[in-house]
Amino acid sequence: MNFAQLSSVRHRVQLGAPLPFNVRHADTTLLLARGQRVLSEVQLQALFERGALVDLAELQDTREEILKAPREQLPGLWSRSLSVVSQTLMREPDAILVASLDEATRSIQCLIDRDPDLAIFQVVRQGASADINYSAQRPVQSAITAYLVAQRLTWSTEQASRAFNVGLTMNLSMRERQGQLTRHRGSLSAVQREEVNSHPARTMQMLELAGIDDSEWLLAVLQHHEQEDGNGYPTGASQVCELASLVRRADIYTAKLTVRGSRVAMGADQAARQMFMQDPGHPMTAALVKEFGIYPPGCHVRLASGELAVVVARGASITAPMVACLTNERGMPLPAPVRRETSDRKHAVMAVVGQASVNVRVPLERLMEALAA
Repeated sequence: MNFAQLSSVRHRVQLGAPLPFNVRHADTTLLLARGQRVLSEVQLQALFERGALVDLAELQDTREEILKAPREQLPGLWSRSLSVVSQTLMREPDAILVASLDEATRSIQCLIDRDPDLAIFQVVRQGASADINYSAQRPVQSAITAYLVAQRLTWSTEQASRAFNVGLTMNLSMRERQGQLTRHRGSLSAVQREEVNSHPARTMQMLELAGIDDSEWLLAVLQHHEQEDGNGYPTGASQVCELASLVRRADIYTAKLTVRGSRVAMGADQAARQMFMQDPGHPMTAALVKEFGIYPPGCHVRLASGELAVVVARGASITAPMVACLTNERGMPLPAPVRRETSDRKHAVMAVVGQASVNVRVPLERLMEALAA
């Protein structure tokens, strides 16, 4: 057996939650069994000081778990993986950040590959995971989007993973400020503007100090707000690497789906059309619009029958997604979600409904049950 220091996987330990692996003494004898709980930071630090170990084989079984899990269990695995990523992003970058990010992103990328529709659901449906705050939610949305679009563009696995990493880390130096600016109204102050303009360079420096030495990753972070027409920032460069170009578009699209200040979230259909109109003919934008479509998983729609539904999977055509009805034609909540085939004219999608006006909330696990029915 091969072992790693418990301290190197600190992000996998949630205080008060069952341990996902066995913890062993420095001599490898069992100390805490899987499922037991570490209740305080003091107890956790004591384990670190004792040189507690974990079996690498137990750390590497997440991918196998994701690949073998029934579809109805995937929402729970998404929630767990997103929680780990959120905790990792909220920590100060240090030498452990590299290993922590690597493990966390492998889990999410595996979940994306296992079920791209559920991945899109995480991007489109605001609050799909209650375990992740805004400062982590936005980069995760951008990272998932960049990864999916990179795959549609037939980028290599390595380059798609790199796009995910750029999307996830590009705003590390703006973590706290990003959430504040979301609620900000009016013009930015001079201090705020300077902080925004300088965050690509500051984030690149943070990643370098954390041990990231991937030059393509670092360059894309530095350039993720530059534009090919020279109207970006901070330098107004027109020579922009492909990674930065892709991630910028993913960031713009996901921002349109998010509530900011007094602005309501844009409907997924409107966001797709606006992206296309603002960037006509660009292959990255075209790939993004094709990947998500006008009725992507996670958006709420009104059917020709009058029923309110949520899209749970893409369909054979962009206008006929798979949906789960939440209400009947009179607007009364259903006891359980009901699957509908929108290729049937009686249940065709008529319009996207803004999430703010939806009063029915159904856990994703129950929506998956409807899809399996």
